[in-house]
Amino acid sequence: MLKGLANLGSFMKQAQEMGGRMQAMQDELRAKRATGAAGGGLVEVDVNGLAEVLAVRIDPTLVEKKDREMIEDLLPAAFNAAQQKARQMHAEAMQTIAGGLPLGGLQDALSQLSSGGSESGDNPS
Repeated sequence: MLKGLANLGSFMKQAQEMGGRMQAMQDELRAKRATGAAGGGLVEVDVNGLAEVLAVRIDPTLVEKKDREMIEDLLPAAFNAAQQKARQMHAEAMQTIAGGLPLGGLQDALSQLSSGGSESGDNPS
């Protein structure tokens, strides 16, 4: 019984340490930046490592032409490209935190997260 309590105490300590590392990772990702572009840079979207949108830039020529359809097509592509980069940053950070921990299936999940499939409209920059 006492051995079980010692194991529980050790587990709780590890859980607290992991929580601290997760918070540090979130702070680090919040400070990182990624840009997704579409239409050869006509539309750009900046996100942080948590995929929170920080800025959107639309080339003035698209606005001057009043090319609404083009803007509507390019915005999602730029958002998707930026979010893909943020997912990759997140997956890499998780791999660093999980290093050495026996978390079954984590590697497969992270590889799926980081590959994220090629979403239609993506235009890698």
